Amino acid sequence: MKETSVGNHRRLLLIDDDPNLILLVKDYLEFRGYEVVTAENGREALEVLEREIPDMIICDVMMPEMDGYSLVKHVREDPRTSWVPVLFLSAKGQSQDRVKGLNTGADVYMVKPFEPEELVAQVESSLKQAARIADRPGKGNDSGPKIQVPFDVELTPTELRVVQFVARGMANREIADELNVSQRTIESHVSNMLGKTGLHNRTELARWAIENSMA
Repeated sequence: MKETSVGNHRRLLLIDDDPNLILLVKDYLEFRGYEVVTAENGREALEVLEREIPDMIICDVMMPEMDGYSLVKHVREDPRTSWVPVLFLSAKGQSQDRVKGLNTGADVYMVKPFEPEELVAQVESSLKQAARIADRPGKGNDSGPKIQVPFDVELTPTELRVVQFVARGMANREIADELNVSQRTIESHVSNMLGKTGLHNRTELARWAIENSMA
């Protein structure tokens, strides 16, 4: 009998070029109540994302056609998918590999081989966090009260661009590269916006931007 109490019919996009891993992980997640759509590489995953938006993406890092890093960049730059939590699966477990994965835009970095129970726990945690950060399109307001900031807050054009990138889940270093400025400059802009709005962190700043259609 299938165990359906955990997933509650949440849809996951699983991307890996190893058919054996796809089969094992898909079976396990479906047993736990999740709906699982699969793709063999990043390019195929983008085709899936054109048709439907999953609740979460679980993605291998090293793949042919398009690797996980390139895929996450596309996901974070598209307003339709920028909020979707991403979990990286990788055989590379060095500290610099983890840092690169998280800086690229992944929310979780897990090293292969992994325990299936740990994967489920990370999926559940990421889905709960995503629901807290922002309202998802078409899902209604189920993430608590809206972020409150002073009504007369005015952002400079540069600050507006920066907060749009923050709302896409981009790290300060990525935003700095995009705007061709130093990371310290981006940190200063983020700090200024936190001071203007009275918000406490980048997560609240991102949610405020999304709720007010800035992103």
